[in-house]
Amino acid sequence: MKGILKIQNAVFYAYHGVMTEEQNLGRKFEVDVELEYDFTKAAETDKLENAINYERVYRYLNEILLENKFYLIERLAYVIGKKILEKFESVERVTVKVRKLHPPVGGLIDFVEASLEMKR
Repeated sequence: MKGILKIQNAVFYAYHGVMTEEQNLGRKFEVDVELEYDFTKAAETDKLENAINYERVYRYLNEILLENKFYLIERLAYVIGKKILEKFESVERVTVKVRKLHPPVGGLIDFVEASLEMKR
């Protein structure tokens, strides 16, 4: 039985971007991930070891966002997707959305977002 585990609006303060201001001052980023995997064992046993531990996923996202620097949110979304597929073997498909809040575009906008889907 396939299911989707979602983590939405994980917020990080990080230093990604092309502009020097973004790299030095940083800004808030939001990340959503959808992880598709077989829920059968988790649903039947009610045991965490048979599920994807979303706290581990969050910690991994934190590590990716805070220990790396990227110019583009497209690259950041790609690296998140690739690394999740590498780290969590039961994930069959991952959808990643990365939002940069209030980017420096010379006007007022809430965010820019890069979204991608990757499969095994």
